[in-house]
Amino acid sequence: MSHSKLFLKQQVEDHVRHGERHAFLKHHAQTLIALPSDASKRRYFRYERGLLMDAPHPENPGQFFQVATYLRSLGLSAPSVFDHDLSQGFLALEDFGHTTYTNLLQEGEDPYPLYELAVDTLIALHQRATDCPDFIPPYDTELMLREVTQFVDWYLAHTMGITLSNLERQTYLDLWTPVFEKALKLPQTLVLRDYHVDNLMRLEGRSDVAACGLLDFQDAGWGPIIYDLVSLVEDERLDVEPALVEHCWQRYLSAFPLLDEPTLKTAGCILGAGRHAKNIGVFTRLAVRDGKPHYLNHLPRMWKMLQSCLNHPDLYQLKAWFNHYSSGVRC
Repeated sequence: MSHSKLFLKQQVEDHVRHGERHAFLKHHAQTLIALPSDASKRRYFRYERGLLMDAPHPENPGQFFQVATYLRSLGLSAPSVFDHDLSQGFLALEDFGHTTYTNLLQEGEDPYPLYELAVDTLIALHQRATDCPDFIPPYDTELMLREVTQFVDWYLAHTMGITLSNLERQTYLDLWTPVFEKALKLPQTLVLRDYHVDNLMRLEGRSDVAACGLLDFQDAGWGPIIYDLVSLVEDERLDVEPALVEHCWQRYLSAFPLLDEPTLKTAGCILGAGRHAKNIGVFTRLAVRDGKPHYLNHLPRMWKMLQSCLNHPDLYQLKAWFNHYSSGVRC
């Protein structure tokens, strides 16, 4: 299909979707204000009473609805759902406002109280989420391996110009498998999987951990207890000073004195390396396929964090692999 026909097709689809949004909110809203979009196909619109989530296929708004309900049952602050049409991909949500951690930090807010609240929220989640709900999938080796293939499918192929043979690809996965299995020996809990400053809010008028608003958790799984802490302090979009990183680690560890710190930090390196390899691939895909080149601005930070993780002795074979195939970015 030609460029002009693709553009016309997209315009028609956007016009139809615009009508469907207003039909869904016909009793709730007269105006819709589009909010900035991010990496997924989900879009958000502010209206008089709240937010509209527009989550077309292949997004799964039903999973968002279930996870939000579960988080609220634990005493945490996920948005309430006022109305929904899951077949169309629409949710009418509680609006938490504008006080995202990202905005607060950009305005010069002291990061320590914000990160302490985020860590305390994780502690509460991990103390309360002791049994896996039947709608939460496992965050297991199979899924982790699918994630790190993003690196070879997008970064290696489109940035380095390297296409791996089937044998080379399997070798890459075979290097990841035992280290992921080691990390998965940790206690398991609900992991939100994108727990970072873009998806956290400070909510006025709420006390204790309920003051931390949670966003973007529809991909939650049941996995290693330390994953979301790593996601918070090794943020692909933001430099977090080392002293604050260690402060967060120690605050978390003090709540779980029976957990072994060296074991958790080893798992943190493993999970961090997997997350950074995945996201280097994902951010490359967003730039190459989806026309969002600004995501490439974060790659130097992500490479720096990946290199730091790969310096752990348990990851020396993977470090050698990355040095060999990514010769322009030494690990």
